[in-house]
Amino acid sequence: MQAVSTRDLELNEGWVDSDAERCRVRFTFPINAATGAGDSAVVYFELEPGKRLATHTDSAEEILYIVSGTAIAYVGDESGHVQAGDLAVVPALMPHGLENVGEDTVRVVGFFSEAEIESVFSEPVQPVDTAVIHQHEITAAALAA
Repeated sequence: MQAVSTRDLELNEGWVDSDAERCRVRFTFPINAATGAGDSAVVYFELEPGKRLATHTDSAEEILYIVSGTAIAYVGDESGHVQAGDLAVVPALMPHGLENVGEDTVRVVGFFSEAEIESVFSEPVQPVDTAVIHQHEITAAALAA
């Protein structure tokens, strides 16, 4: 069994240069193929008030569980408010993002239907300076390099 406590995760910070002040997220990928998962993966991320997760696509379907806070979720041409306790489904390869519109930190767990995920952003994500992110390649060591 692989168990991870979200309270103990070491989070990385990512942003895009075109909107570095607002488009800023703290994240980690605690479960995926690199950690031994066979058929699924998990992302955990946090958005401070007024911050957003840049629009991107993922190679697999994702289910978002909003742990805390209030946000607007953008999926394709649709948008809607999500808050603590809500679940949202994001189809594979569908452009999506999230914006914190509340006063508290938004905390999200995303569950993927595959163990190896490729996320594609419209511009490079810093500090790794690439628009194509592979979950298993993003580690604290890689981000610090």
